[in-house]
Amino acid sequence: MHLAYPAVLAALLFCVGLYGVLVRRNAILVLMSVELMLNAVNLNLVAFDVWLRDTLHSGQSLTLFTIAIAAAEIGIGLAIVLAVHRNRGTSDIDRLRDTAETDEAETLPDTAEADGAETDGAETAPGRADGKTGKTKKAGATT
Repeated sequence: MHLAYPAVLAALLFCVGLYGVLVRRNAILVLMSVELMLNAVNLNLVAFDVWLRDTLHSGQSLTLFTIAIAAAEIGIGLAIVLAVHRNRGTSDIDRLRDTAETDEAETLPDTAEADGAETDGAETAPGRADGKTGKTKKAGATT
């Protein structure tokens, strides 16, 4: 068997996968493109293992490890994509760039301190001027 045939096929698979990762906007299609790239690597590992006539078959062993890692990656990746889709309503990667949630206390100025007004001695939570401390009671606790 010539080494050129599987090497060219693996290069084509890898290029298609790379194109999919760079161009696609859907997160599931990006994960599928990563799988294509991993399959191209697997094809190269097996082809070089056969071409070198390795007695330990280390290329095939590494392929099995790569398949196991790819299965774990797909499982975790799909779980993340489904969780993001439930929360955001889309799996479009361009719309998910603002995934960092900001805290309201960091974005809103403290109006009591900004106006120079004095409080009535009650502790206020950071960023709150309504006198609430932000503490909550535990269920079943008595005062």
